[in-house]
Amino acid sequence: MDVTYLTDIGKKRANNQDYVAAFQNKAGVLFAIVADGMGGHLGGDVASEMAVSQIGHDFQLTELQGSQQLSDWLQNELTDENDRIINASSRFADLNGMGTTFVAIMIWHHHYLITNIGDSRGYLWRDQKLTQITEDHSLVNELVKYGKISPEEAKHHPQKNVITRTLGVSKDVQPDFREGEWQDDDLFLLCSDGLTNMVPDDLMTDILQAEVSLKERAQRLIVQANANGGLDNITVLMVQPGTNQAEVQP
Repeated sequence: MDVTYLTDIGKKRANNQDYVAAFQNKAGVLFAIVADGMGGHLGGDVASEMAVSQIGHDFQLTELQGSQQLSDWLQNELTDENDRIINASSRFADLNGMGTTFVAIMIWHHHYLITNIGDSRGYLWRDQKLTQITEDHSLVNELVKYGKISPEEAKHHPQKNVITRTLGVSKDVQPDFREGEWQDDDLFLLCSDGLTNMVPDDLMTDILQAEVSLKERAQRLIVQANANGGLDNITVLMVQPGTNQAEVQP
């Protein structure tokens, strides 16, 4: 298993509200997470770090494996973390209104389980083709689904940053789960919208097909996002489960 992740402040933001990390539990299941915080000068930083660090720490103590056990556990963890973020937001004025997106992947044997809340995304790179395997929880995606606007119009819609689901804003937590079997040459890409809003799929494809290390490809994606404007924080996490390497490269 080869895992690498990088995060960058971008060219316009005063601070980085993204948070990323990878963990492993006692059964050897990989758990990799990207969170994109929002709300106030400090709030976004705090919400994204809380979500990744606390849930990741709890996961390391488990011996869970199998999609049902893992999805049930993560649903409960996300509900608890949502309550913690809301409580912290109500106690401290500078954290008021904070929240975070959440996208994560669990990998064991030849299986994967991907989870998301918000518009941070998960992709599968297979057979030289890039496929988004999460669905954005955003206003523009809802408009596209119901035929109100086209996918091309969505790219430039004035409300493209309006998110319909997050951690920490509403008492109701509704993550999406998707599971499947990975193949030996598969590559998973998790990222914040600081990448996807700046780098179109065709450019991501060009970068991913380069025969260089995961870390080099992650670096190239971030460089490209900054070259295209770098309007937001940029976070990239890549997992190649079929490799013989057993390392994490932050």
